Amino acid sequence: MKKIMLVGRSECGKTTLRQALKGGTIKYHKTQYINHYDVVIDTPGEYAETHTLGRALALYSYECDVIALLLNSTEPYSLYPPCVAACANRPVIGIVTQIDQPKGNVDRAHNWLKLAGCNPIFHVSSYTGEGIWEILNYLKEPGDVLPWESAEEAEKPRNVVSDKYGPIV
Repeated sequence: MKKIMLVGRSECGKTTLRQALKGGTIKYHKTQYINHYDVVIDTPGEYAETHTLGRALALYSYECDVIALLLNSTEPYSLYPPCVAACANRPVIGIVTQIDQPKGNVDRAHNWLKLAGCNPIFHVSSYTGEGIWEILNYLKEPGDVLPWESAEEAEKPRNVVSDKYGPIV
């Protein structure tokens, strides 16, 4: 599979998406430093939010095949300036996360990622699995074996063990 680097502000869903792409149980934990997981580079939100740390993202982009800019559907503003994808030396895709949030605005987040220059743009819910199959198919290379055999399997709700948003039900 193509190696992907996940970039976005804190709590936009980077680590949760990484867990959902692998098919495991989703457990919330704060990413403290840049982590390499097989084909995913998970970055702390502070790197995208802070000018001086942002330089590290540029360096780590040389380690990946695809850069993914993430925005969750509830964002009140975009972290990314217009046409920022043109600065990258790799393909830049957009991922709208948390599309299952009742107060989310998927179209607004999609348009912000489009304005940033992302192409294509995926819509995902790491908890329900919606959109995971499309990202996996985009990253798939000839000969790769995906964690699931079909879209139906990939898009089943995940086992979530996290009390980030309240008690586990």
